[in-house]
Amino acid sequence: MTASTSRQQGMLLATLGVLVLSFDALLIRLVQADGTDVGVWRGTLVMLSAGFICVLRRRHIRWPDTRGLWIGALAATLLYGLSSALFVFSISHTQVANTVVILASSPLFAAALSWILFREPTPKRTLLAILVAITGVLCVFYSSFGQPGQLGDLLALLLAVVMAGALTLLRRMPELPRLPLVAGSGLVTALICLPFAAPFALEPASYAWLALMGLIQMPLASLLIFSSTRHLPSAEVSLFLLIETVLGPIWVWWALDEALPAPTLLGGTLIVGAIALNAIISLRQQRRGRSGRSELADAS
Repeated sequence: MTASTSRQQGMLLATLGVLVLSFDALLIRLVQADGTDVGVWRGTLVMLSAGFICVLRRRHIRWPDTRGLWIGALAATLLYGLSSALFVFSISHTQVANTVVILASSPLFAAALSWILFREPTPKRTLLAILVAITGVLCVFYSSFGQPGQLGDLLALLLAVVMAGALTLLRRMPELPRLPLVAGSGLVTALICLPFAAPFALEPASYAWLALMGLIQMPLASLLIFSSTRHLPSAEVSLFLLIETVLGPIWVWWALDEALPAPTLLGGTLIVGAIALNAIISLRQQRRGRSGRSELADAS
């Protein structure tokens, strides 16, 4: 497979994966159940489906082989499980647009955590993007200040920080297997929500939406996105994830007529614009660096 063909395949996989993922918030809304009930079934079904895929692909999974990697895998599993629970809780307490817009700032929180915890150099353009994203988050909070949705926005902000912690950990340990982490995080999500839930008291239609989400939508999206990282750099894959920030609220608006507040639209524009511009500049610098090294190699 040529480099051009591999890249095209990666872009196709990433686009399809994020397109499938963008229906996540709508499915949670359609379940019409308490967030803890959704969390139990979502976590359990994701664990079963991702675990089944792990069994099928067991020969291709490279398990941690040191104590440090096992500790990192456990920490990443806990963080991802907590983030999934927080996503459901946030969607249940505020507008979908608010949740996905605030969550979109997690890569920039990850850059800040990398500098704070590991003193990883942060380019000035990333620092500027962080400031713009924070302004966007404040715009979203302005739209729900003093309103019932403020709790959901706070949960979304906590979600962004938790997700940033998971992203930072995976950046430091790229050898950790992703798919088993997804399966384990499903178990963590279910255990977090179980003490507060009544998962067997839902309407029959709710179980159908939960099955679609946990057995098909989430595993398929995860598999497509994870597969795309074999053909594209992670920075480019993260650009595709911004599609969810745009499409997620649109699906909910189209199906359930949930309005998009103007401050949320403004905040989303600032956050998505800051992340996209920062990532594009970063990719261009990487390509220039590779091009420069190739020219030096040819000259020698």
